Amino acid sequence: MLKLGMPKGSLETPTLELFRRAGFGITVSSRSYFPQIDDDDVTCTMFRAQEMGRYVEDGVVDVGITGRDWVIETGADVVEVAELSYSRATSRPAKWVLAVPAESDVHELEQLQGGVIATELVNTTRQFFAERGIDVRVEFSWGATEVKARIIDAIVDITETGSSLRANNLRVIGEVLQSTTRLVANKDAWADPVRREKIESINTLLQGAIAATSKVGLKLNTPREKLEDVLAIIGKFGEHAPTISPLIDDSWVALEIILDERQEREMIPELLRAGASGLVSYPLNKVIS
Repeated sequence: MLKLGMPKGSLETPTLELFRRAGFGITVSSRSYFPQIDDDDVTCTMFRAQEMGRYVEDGVVDVGITGRDWVIETGADVVEVAELSYSRATSRPAKWVLAVPAESDVHELEQLQGGVIATELVNTTRQFFAERGIDVRVEFSWGATEVKARIIDAIVDITETGSSLRANNLRVIGEVLQSTTRLVANKDAWADPVRREKIESINTLLQGAIAATSKVGLKLNTPREKLEDVLAIIGKFGEHAPTISPLIDDSWVALEIILDERQEREMIPELLRAGASGLVSYPLNKVIS
């Protein structure tokens, strides 16, 4: 039985959606920390991402999902199985940034010498300033960190889109850490062939679901006499080996490709002008190569 740690909090909803697209059915009651999963070889427990690394290291769970930031912050001794490129708001890395009020006279890190910094990421922030020879006092923030920027000297807070910083009229003067979501495993579990195989299988399906997020499938028909022109257009967008199938009418063939969703709007008009017809675009759950 593999013990899987699922993140509670801001990563909870996107993680559950990712597992659903990967083929797992997971149900969570509003008051329970033990989700039900439709895999007889897996049990689930939910923890805050901040705690996950330690629980994985200690073997409370065999494998878990957390941010790289919290693995670094807690110094958790775990196996990093893979990066999972999804998060709360975007697929871009989250950034822990050093910020001050827009009206502050502070523009350089050195100007914070002797100052007070508020953050949840205490250990990493202390190391950041120590490596630069800047003496500051770093205090743990229990939340609403943006508000404290006008009470103390500066804050270190996490941002994906920058919207919260802009809303609080804060200015970034440095970047402490970039972080993405990671699948991490307990060392003993990773050394066990049975559990490792299961962890790798879960990772394969999750990676396939992530890869499918930005892609679509496209089906189309084309006259054989126009096939060369259609293939040239498809090749221009990076696909050089589409699936080609004969139709009942020997003068026509069917093609099927997978492409980036952003390319679809450019490719379809060109394919129509080249003689293709019957185009059908459809979303994908997983793309595994």
